[in-house]
Amino acid sequence: MSGGRPHAVSRELIAEAACELFLEQGYERTTVAHIARRVGVSRSSFFNYFESKSEVFWSGLDERIGFLDAFLAAACPSSQPAAVVADAVREAFSRFTPDALALALVNSDAMGIVPELTQEMATRQWRIAAAISPYLRRTGEEALAAEVHAAAYAGAVIAALRAWALAGAGRERLDDLLGRALGVLR
Repeated sequence: MSGGRPHAVSRELIAEAACELFLEQGYERTTVAHIARRVGVSRSSFFNYFESKSEVFWSGLDERIGFLDAFLAAACPSSQPAAVVADAVREAFSRFTPDALALALVNSDAMGIVPELTQEMATRQWRIAAAISPYLRRTGEEALAAEVHAAAYAGAVIAALRAWALAGAGRERLDDLLGRALGVLR
């Protein structure tokens, strides 16, 4: 029996260990068992926090997309739909700190995840647009225009995330980059 209390495990601690391993030995060669061992927990403990090893990168963004979707689904149509969408996007993503995702964006070659990262990022961009488009259609915007505008907002979010990661996470506030990206759409 070891002395002292066991260390606290968190999503952040597991994500940090996973990213270290992805950098050391590549994404494909890293298993959930490797990650759990690095953290000092069982495989089942890993799955209490993440459904898969790829979710290490995406869980935070997926949560924010879910928030955006719920927010806009509940929003009443407005005569100023662009302002409502921009506010919803800022609210959903402004306090997001995508540390594992930022690390993946910066080190995708070293981790060996370029194809997966590209595919998964495109999926998230589509999901952001899919959250926005129905709201715009409820305001009376024609379907094609709503899809185009929603895709532009989604592109702004992804561009801000990429710019934040590539600039060096923490050097610039994601909120500021998101505001600048949304400003391009005006």
